[in-house]
Amino acid sequence: MLTIYESAKRGVNRRELLRIGTLGLGGLSLPQLLAAQAHANGGMVKDKAIVMLNLQGGPTHIETFDPKMTAPVEYRSINGEVKTSIPGVTIGAQFPKLAKLANRMAFVRSFAHNVSSHGPAAELVASGGNITKAAMSSLYARVVGTSHPQTGVPSNVVVPPLAAGPEYKGLEYDPTKRVTGVGTLPAHYRAFDPSVGSQLLDDMKLQLPQSRFGDRRVLLSGLDRIKRRLGENGTIDGVGRFQQQAFDVLLGGVSDAFDVSQEDPQTIARYDTGHIRFSKATAASASYIANSQPIALGKQLLLARRLVEAGCGYVTVTSNNWDWHGPKHSVPIMLPVQGAAVDHAVSAFLEDLEDRGLSEKVLFILTGEFGRTPRINSRGGRDHWGNLCTLALAGGGLQMGQVIGESDRLASRPASDPVSLDNLLATVMDTLFDRGLVRISQDRVPTNIANAIVAGEPIRQLG
Repeated sequence: MLTIYESAKRGVNRRELLRIGTLGLGGLSLPQLLAAQAHANGGMVKDKAIVMLNLQGGPTHIETFDPKMTAPVEYRSINGEVKTSIPGVTIGAQFPKLAKLANRMAFVRSFAHNVSSHGPAAELVASGGNITKAAMSSLYARVVGTSHPQTGVPSNVVVPPLAAGPEYKGLEYDPTKRVTGVGTLPAHYRAFDPSVGSQLLDDMKLQLPQSRFGDRRVLLSGLDRIKRRLGENGTIDGVGRFQQQAFDVLLGGVSDAFDVSQEDPQTIARYDTGHIRFSKATAASASYIANSQPIALGKQLLLARRLVEAGCGYVTVTSNNWDWHGPKHSVPIMLPVQGAAVDHAVSAFLEDLEDRGLSEKVLFILTGEFGRTPRINSRGGRDHWGNLCTLALAGGGLQMGQVIGESDRLASRPASDPVSLDNLLATVMDTLFDRGLVRISQDRVPTNIANAIVAGEPIRQLG
């Protein structure tokens, strides 16, 4: 996608004059695009997509989906509970919109991996503990390729806050590599980050005086300037792989998929979390809190929906700073803002998928690297706890409207129907692939990749 603008003086908004290239989707729907992906891979790939929202830092499982109001006050959810659309089931009171959509969700209260260190735990959850140690998204890209065969959209994309737009500069603190690792796979299977190479997007805009816009010689000269940046093999001199992929996205005519501003204003408003923020006084008390503003989250999830509609099979959305130890980032301070943003953005996403008839095609997963300690500490926070973790799912053609497993009386460990990393991995792989075909197609899929895909059993209750 090459965009030509009328040049203007600094401080004056530029008027877009011409856009060369189109999204290139040919009017195809998401099911048609996913079906094309499946056909291109010998039927091994199902017509499904994954959107995983990773609350980085470790979301509290108690204040989210297991309030445990029967426990002593120092253990139970600090803000109480709210009834859901599932009879007899409650979740944390900060999530009233999701409570109404609970019949479309599955809340897992027995997910654990017993690792309580940020980096290792984040990598484990992202990879599902598979033998290659690569993120599940990279396993997917290794089988289907790095781009969709028809649209050219990257098959594996990560959406941190800055990817939602340059106005979110300042929210860059985001240990994205923890959830996009490639393990033993080649580096080019790492998730494409649209916020990397943003300078390249500017380089692809020709600034022309309006009076010269019709001058073919001037136009061609501008195109040559961009062309000179290409090497002999069509690569850009002096840029990394992600910028090169950004360039491919631009020339392939699919950059519109990454531009949420092209959505209907009512849809943007429906998702928008810009109004959900910490007060200036609160934000000034700690740089950690200032960096935790969830103002981009709604647009991040809107971008995720746009990407899967354009044929991306695996989108990882990240949200900053769920590491609530206290005192300045205690549960009472952080939950009302960050929790409210998740409630608003995720409910908008799920409703949007339903309205578009895509709920069965997209499996949404909400998780983080671990949960939080059952007992509230002396600083009003909760510390790292890998013995019970946050996990909720929606859509994907799976059995929703249920609670899976139970925690013990203090919400400290699984008490029934434990769910492991192996179960999470198998659920994701079973959603994306015909694992039976993968098992017998090792001429098309390397043995280590096939073994990672077919390992384990999916979460039984979702079948």
